[in-house]
Amino acid sequence: MNIENSTRTTEDLTLQIIPRQEHGISRRDISENALKVLYRLNKAGFDAYLVGGGVRDILLGKQPKDFDIATNATPEEIKDLFRNCRLIGRRFRLAHILFGRDVIEVATFRGHHEDAKPAPQAGNNKKQQPVSAQNQEGMLLRDNVYGSIDEDAERRDFTVNALYYNIDDYSISDYTNGVQDLEDRIIRLIGDPETRYREDPVRMLRAARFAAKLDMTIEERTAAPIKELSTLLRDIPAARLFEESLKLLQSGQGFATYELLREYNLFQQLFPIQSEHFTEDKNSDTEKMIAYILKATDKRIAKDMRVNPAFMYAAMLWYPMTTRAEEISITSGLSYYDAFMVAANDILDEQVKTIAIPRRHTTTVRDIWQQQLRFTRRTGKRAFKAMEHPKFRAAYDFLEMRSNFEGDDVSELAQWWNDFQHGDNTNRNKMVQQINDGSGSRRPRRRKPQQRRRKPQAKPS
Repeated sequence: MNIENSTRTTEDLTLQIIPRQEHGISRRDISENALKVLYRLNKAGFDAYLVGGGVRDILLGKQPKDFDIATNATPEEIKDLFRNCRLIGRRFRLAHILFGRDVIEVATFRGHHEDAKPAPQAGNNKKQQPVSAQNQEGMLLRDNVYGSIDEDAERRDFTVNALYYNIDDYSISDYTNGVQDLEDRIIRLIGDPETRYREDPVRMLRAARFAAKLDMTIEERTAAPIKELSTLLRDIPAARLFEESLKLLQSGQGFATYELLREYNLFQQLFPIQSEHFTEDKNSDTEKMIAYILKATDKRIAKDMRVNPAFMYAAMLWYPMTTRAEEISITSGLSYYDAFMVAANDILDEQVKTIAIPRRHTTTVRDIWQQQLRFTRRTGKRAFKAMEHPKFRAAYDFLEMRSNFEGDDVSELAQWWNDFQHGDNTNRNKMVQQINDGSGSRRPRRRKPQQRRRKPQAKPS
């Protein structure tokens, strides 16, 4: 690919213009709604660029999931141009242009914080509101500083995401040598890695996600501080980390992403409960279940099948929960059923402190878990009532998945329920009668609690 060098430079970045005839992006690759936004901004006299993943993925021969736009128009100017626009965000002010369910995100070019000026408040309140703010650790709390396109390029996270497709002349503007990094398959952070990670610790998660998604390598300098700074994720709002967890684990490369997250001590910050059960050989029940559910999720996404976050969380937290239930039952004297209910609440309450799983999902997780106990109770009308539960199918799929790890008793139980749900009423009544007579499959034995990894105690000096 030939690159036409421009004389325009910034302190650290040199602009390279790639003309239309030298790159592979065509307007046919861009969504119709994104083109509408680009053209209207351009016609109104504003600069308008397709930017980020949309440019990156087209250059890689992939179909973009999102088409994001960058412009020198302010959010208020964008809203004046589009009746179907809504402004969102306080930390990052963005414009969303709505075309039914399709949303085109438009961001104003970001500037440098040192150039930020307070924004006056409307009305008689003369107090000025800062447009930029950081905490003592360097994390950005507010970032509505607007600037030029070259400043915006410096503010972006990775070089492969700092490519701008200009709707005016169909060229690509590359300020960070991002095209070369795409060709070399390298994820490289723009600027000083430690400073950029402290500004927004989620960039560490994004580095792992892009490396797994694009089958690339994290550049050495970009990777170096991640393990040490991984604990900064504890300061990120749990609601934001829920959204990030879905991008990480339910985007089609969940297992590869998980392995990178573990390597850099990032998964441990998101799921501290599971990390208590991690072993050096990655062979604990918890680790085997995580690997299984993520690989299965990747396969479903590859086949364009629906995936349910609740099912994934139920699987990932199952063995920590059952281990906790056994411990509570032994130490408190509660029945296993009561201990199971207490443990389910405890584990979910602990998990939502780091990842704010919405109630609609935690309710489903509880339903799936509780049905596992009810599956063992098949006498009388219980089996028929279990099939009427709205989460029966998900719970049965969960039972079948457990049979891969929990031995013959659970396998026999899963097979019984498979036969029962596919049988006619005569066969179902016969199967229940055999249970009533004691000639059917026996109730499965509970598993012994999983041993947690114990840290070696320091020897006395």
